[in-house]
Amino acid sequence: MNTRLGWSSRQPRGFVRQTSPERFYWMCNMLTKEIITCPQIAAGAAPLSQATRFGNLVFVAGNTGRHPTTSVVGKDIKEQTAFALQRIQMILETAGSSLDNVLTNTCYVTNREDLKGFNEVYAEYFKGNRPARTTVIVNFGSPDNLVEITSTAFISD
Repeated sequence: MNTRLGWSSRQPRGFVRQTSPERFYWMCNMLTKEIITCPQIAAGAAPLSQATRFGNLVFVAGNTGRHPTTSVVGKDIKEQTAFALQRIQMILETAGSSLDNVLTNTCYVTNREDLKGFNEVYAEYFKGNRPARTTVIVNFGSPDNLVEITSTAFISD
């Protein structure tokens, strides 16, 4: 036992041993970024990927309250929240994941008064296995957009 630091030579449960630089280099080279595109979702004009995959992580770009296939903007915060989450669900399924595997969401809402309706719909999609979440009140460039959600999920083995 290292008495100066109080550490035991036995590693605690869940401890990850550091790897050699050669193994780290090999592991990093084995992982590549993959672009995820859900063909059912109407393509937007912005130069971005719907999602990217790195290892077993999926990073979903921000999705607004447009209908997944028609791109029609939802009429209110509840419909826009549902559309954004439906889009994310479709993208995650294309990547081999699901809403159950979402680790974190960053949510942008234009009106503080809309948070109640936003939370009601959000809770329908994330019932028991709720991811970490940050919600920010923002001003979008378009008055039609009321919500945007970006997600990070994992793909289970």
